[in-house]
Amino acid sequence: MGFGTGFGGASAYAQLAVETNVASADPHTLILLLFEGAEAAIRLAKNKLADKDTAAKGKAISQAIQIVSDGLRASLDVKAGGELAERLAALYDYIAARLLWANLKNDEAAMDECLKLLGEIHAAWAQIAPDQQAVA
Repeated sequence: MGFGTGFGGASAYAQLAVETNVASADPHTLILLLFEGAEAAIRLAKNKLADKDTAAKGKAISQAIQIVSDGLRASLDVKAGGELAERLAALYDYIAARLLWANLKNDEAAMDECLKLLGEIHAAWAQIAPDQQAVA
């Protein structure tokens, strides 16, 4: 899940930093890291779209979809979270579908929409104290 700079040692250092953060994180922090990873992947995809690097754009969007679907959505506990968790699951499905659309159509506006939605949920999650969690 690394988003290194691509300069050998710096990239390896960035990857190690991410792995260290994940290994030592509590569940609340892990969700924050997932948001950060998805948002970073979408920003990278936007940059690669601007550079007309289709392969790298597609890889970054695929990474964002995987984080949203296999990370954020999979972390929801629908039984404990009830309606809120169900709505978040539907929103994550929507974001993943929009990212797929953005990849297929090179739609930067769809990427911006996904960044906005993830950013709003991310900000709300960051304000929740770990002992007040309801859905993760």
